[in-house]
Amino acid sequence: MKILFIPKVFPHSRIVGGPIIIYNRIKHLSANHEIHLLAFIKEEQKQYINTVGKFCKKLEYVPYPPKRGIAGNIFDFFFSSRPNYMIQEYSKKMEQKVSEMVSKENYDVVISEFTMMAQYLYKNKFIPKTTKKVMSVHECYTVARLKIMKKKPLSWDAVKAFFYYIRLRPYEFKMYADADLVLTLTPEGREEILHYKKDLPVKIVPHGVDIDYFDLKDRKPERNSIMFLGNFGHLPNVDGIEYFYEEILPMIRKEIPDVKLFIVGQNPNQKIMDFAEKGKVIVTGFVDSVKPYFDRSKISVVPIRLGGGFRGKALEAMSCGLPLVSTALGAEGIQGKDGEHFLIADKPEEFAAKVCQVLTDNNLYQKLSENGRKLMEDKYSWQQGVKKLESTLKELITE
Repeated sequence: MKILFIPKVFPHSRIVGGPIIIYNRIKHLSANHEIHLLAFIKEEQKQYINTVGKFCKKLEYVPYPPKRGIAGNIFDFFFSSRPNYMIQEYSKKMEQKVSEMVSKENYDVVISEFTMMAQYLYKNKFIPKTTKKVMSVHECYTVARLKIMKKKPLSWDAVKAFFYYIRLRPYEFKMYADADLVLTLTPEGREEILHYKKDLPVKIVPHGVDIDYFDLKDRKPERNSIMFLGNFGHLPNVDGIEYFYEEILPMIRKEIPDVKLFIVGQNPNQKIMDFAEKGKVIVTGFVDSVKPYFDRSKISVVPIRLGGGFRGKALEAMSCGLPLVSTALGAEGIQGKDGEHFLIADKPEEFAAKVCQVLTDNNLYQKLSENGRKLMEDKYSWQQGVKKLESTLKELITE
């Protein structure tokens, strides 16, 4: 197959979230198929071009569109045909480049990665009828806005989510209806989309993990150490670490005073930076590799309350042998059992109690560590995940 990927984020093998998913899809599909990539890129990301470029027959990139101010967002809300959430990622140059490539290259499949990139496929008259349009949904934005309004009803975030939602819902599902196939990362994500439009062609292609890289051989966990990993440019991660630090960590400290917290990931805001306490809370910002922090941490926490999709950080932690304590939403899509492969807690006091239990009960610690790693080996290697994607795409182009 000849496949064009159009991602929102530039693919990278070590950056948490979407970049890892897209990188591994490209890497593993390139063994048997011709891959082209057209991506947004920031100046500092150009150092990664060769990392993914070696798997691509053709690689093109476009600068990220500039951020729009408050006045621009207000104007867009009233006068643009696109929702604000789509305009944030809209680039005339990207639109022209997509149209140029799809009209010249005779692709079997074009895949937009992330919902906002689907706007470049939606009603694009330059895409031949022989080319299948696939929209890969990492998170349904309509559903994500509803979760914010429900979880934080009196907040400014909820106000913004409401105004996004008004314009976003009809546009988002019109885009999906224009696709030949919609991909989700989890069964829950599929059901959320079908709840709004039952006749959409939606299939599940799960996240994977590099089980050879995220292994146990370098583990030297520090005493009573906890790790939270995330890109803090994403609201669910900001909400998650604030929730953990403010509501859960104080209860843990009452039982385990010397507990240590690693907050790892790019784009921490000033409030998160101020969580840092010498020897007790370490806020790293961007790191070249998260693996050393998995190796130093005894357990991983995913106290996520907002958003949707698959948390690759949960898979990476379990692959490294870290017991996982998570909300039900944070572990969404993982085919394991509460109490066997991870621990689930949706209330602050319950979450704190389970963290303390894992840190103090060595038998439970070993059980979760071993079972979590085995689950990753059995079901979540990237080879297995991309094999599912490959068979799904082959089936699509032969229909």
